[in-house]
Amino acid sequence: MSAQPYFDQLHAAEDPFGYRSRWYEERKRALLLASLPRARFNRGWELGCSNGVLTEALAPRCERLLATDISPRATFQARRNLAHLPHVQVHCASHPQQWPAGRFDLIVCGEMGYYLAPEALPALRSGIHAALKEEGLLVACHWLPAFPGRSSATALVHQHLGQGLQEAFCYRDADFVLQGWMRRPLSLAREEALR
Repeated sequence: MSAQPYFDQLHAAEDPFGYRSRWYEERKRALLLASLPRARFNRGWELGCSNGVLTEALAPRCERLLATDISPRATFQARRNLAHLPHVQVHCASHPQQWPAGRFDLIVCGEMGYYLAPEALPALRSGIHAALKEEGLLVACHWLPAFPGRSSATALVHQHLGQGLQEAFCYRDADFVLQGWMRRPLSLAREEALR
């Protein structure tokens, strides 16, 4: 059964998750942005973009940015909210069934993996890993507590996404886990000749 009607119903509201109104969401975005080891990325992709609030925050860090969501209502809101950013594209797509063309040096998978059943997670990982450039960074951020509609545990989602990659960073608190992986470890201090 498709999850699209559920997310379309949620996005009948302008900001169903409180991305603009909750300090929790603002802080989580700030942590994610601060965790990115590069100031700029050539091509980014955000899965599960919802109404585009995180997309807008990622946009200054990317030369080109693709945002996808399963909900036509969400992508309509995101396109409207991001119309002032010509380097950002928003597409309606269902993952892991549909994949964008090309490869990305930044992929952000936020608050969507746990809606997938455990048996769909290997296909999600395979598609994302195939789209990740050799030097690329994969970031995942997911809510930890149980909630109605969850199909997979956050730990299982992150275990699948990180399989075969090396952890670049990890932040965890009582509410969510924010984790990043790369194929090869990156030391920003070494790149900037600090060590």
